[in-house]
Amino acid sequence: MEKITLNVEKNFCEECSLALRRFIGNMEGIESIDVEDGKIAVVFNEAKITEEEISRITRDNIEKLGYKLEE
Repeated sequence: MEKITLNVEKNFCEECSLALRRFIGNMEGIESIDVEDGKIAVVFNEAKITEEEISRITRDNIEKLGYKLEE
């Protein structure tokens, strides 16, 4: 298992946190997702999904919710 941690510019509201967990957490290859304190930590199976795919999908969904990743 691999883990990726992404920083978000501000903390998520509870509804956005739940939406992100539901969407990303249900993807094939995702073992767990933790959304707290302006950080998103995703544990995944590299044989089923790549770090690049997770980063892209997470960024797209965060932006749809009105947030931005820190560079």
